[in-house]
Amino acid sequence: MVRFKTLFVLLILFVDANVSGQVKIRLFASRSPRVAVFSVTHGRYELNLYNGEIISISEGEPVILMKYDNKLAVKTANEKGYICDSVFFTGKTGDDSFSLRLNEKSPVRQVYSGDLGCLPDFGTILFINNCDIERYISGVVMAEGGSGKNLEYFKTQAIIARTYMYRSFGKHMSDKYNVCDNTHCQAFNGMSSDTLLNIAALETKGLVILDKDSTLIESAFHANCGGVTSSSEDVWLTHQTYLKSVVDPYCLSSRSATWQKSISAKDWISYLAKSGYQVKADSSQINFSQTTRLTEYKTAAFSIPLLKVRTDLNLRSTYFSVYLKGDSVILVGRGYGHGVGLCQEGAMAMASKGFKYREIINFYYSGVVISDIKNAVNLPAKPVVKTFLYRPSK
Repeated sequence: MVRFKTLFVLLILFVDANVSGQVKIRLFASRSPRVAVFSVTHGRYELNLYNGEIISISEGEPVILMKYDNKLAVKTANEKGYICDSVFFTGKTGDDSFSLRLNEKSPVRQVYSGDLGCLPDFGTILFINNCDIERYISGVVMAEGGSGKNLEYFKTQAIIARTYMYRSFGKHMSDKYNVCDNTHCQAFNGMSSDTLLNIAALETKGLVILDKDSTLIESAFHANCGGVTSSSEDVWLTHQTYLKSVVDPYCLSSRSATWQKSISAKDWISYLAKSGYQVKADSSQINFSQTTRLTEYKTAAFSIPLLKVRTDLNLRSTYFSVYLKGDSVILVGRGYGHGVGLCQEGAMAMASKGFKYREIINFYYSGVVISDIKNAVNLPAKPVVKTFLYRPSK
């Protein structure tokens, strides 16, 4: 027979990461899980009950979590069952990790470090990972920057990721966590297994990028700029002095430096017509050349924002030229991404040529300072700790 207990859980809702060294991440934020399996992959975890009873969870021991009305149903390996308002798994050895498996149409299993809070929330389970900041940063760099690259490149990406995290630290505070694990904040797929990457995060611990006013910058980056980056106002209409257009010779031999797409002349003319431009298959009315980054596709008396063309046609970048060739229109493009800030493939090439992370960052971000987070004027909020006693359902 399933037994029901009352659970006592301590939740830190709003945390000053500079003080605690921890960050709260919502896991699987783009999904709506209703069932999950928690398993210890290293160390030991505990679940404390209100009456002093402790459930100890060892390596490989599964705990099933299921959304149950407005509560959570929890079943441990010893056959005990609980219905409660929340569950909090606490690592006890200081070097603890766990896996979280979702059995849905697209099953997924990822490994995390630190503690895990689980709360019911509007038809889903809210998973909040309380994680060491540097382990989070190495996980972000693994997801956003890839593995097996130069240490100086990894240091560069770690500082960029840390800057972005601190700048975004209050984005989800009202939702009981700091950042989510998808691109709304930064991609995070759990712990990094790359030793070089983990070293890069630790050796740059606490370092962020500040502007001349000691404010955390918007540390934008993209895959490849095609030889020249974009100014922020040309893409987002927001001027940032440190996000200026920079001529970049380093990325030109990389795989994403150039691209090409062929469209039938009929389809191109139809697309322009939908945008308000009536044109015939005439090169003088179609051809368009970019030798440096522009913001508008202009031909004859017509213009359309290049960002709109890129979005509508799912192009790699806005940095392309247009040529009529027979019955086709050829888009000859350069780069991959929005083009603002650091060019990842350019940074990789710089690192391989012996440039250090400070040189790489200062090449792509104008007039910035690399400094400890304690010197930033826009630090995260101070901690607010709240304790909840959760009652079981009747």
